[in-house]
Amino acid sequence: MYWLPICSTPIRRCVDCLFMKGDAVRGHLDGLLLAVLETGPLHGYAIIAAVQDRSDGVLELRTGTMYPALNRLERLGLLRSSWQSVGERRRRCYELTDAGRRSLADERAAWREFTTAIGSVLHPAPGPAT
Repeated sequence: MYWLPICSTPIRRCVDCLFMKGDAVRGHLDGLLLAVLETGPLHGYAIIAAVQDRSDGVLELRTGTMYPALNRLERLGLLRSSWQSVGERRRRCYELTDAGRRSLADERAAWREFTTAIGSVLHPAPGPAT
């Protein structure tokens, strides 16, 4: 097992700049995307901004990571997209489907279970006094 830098910009505070296992970020990307779309449809750059805003700037998605994930989630039936015009610009907006809402609930339950297990290891409850 080895660690790899996901980004070459070491000064900025973002997930892409942290040294971590490559699968660590990808393993939670679906949940992050589904969660920010829970409140309603968003276009790509608004999704990036929502993740960054909700994480106080710690998480920053790259378009090259996000758009393939959005397309995959749409193929799985968890999202649907439509083209919207703003002035003379067209942008694709994404929104959750009912299946996407169920998947988000599953992601949240799995996250709670995972963080509880990790927390139990990092901060074990004191044992009985002997």
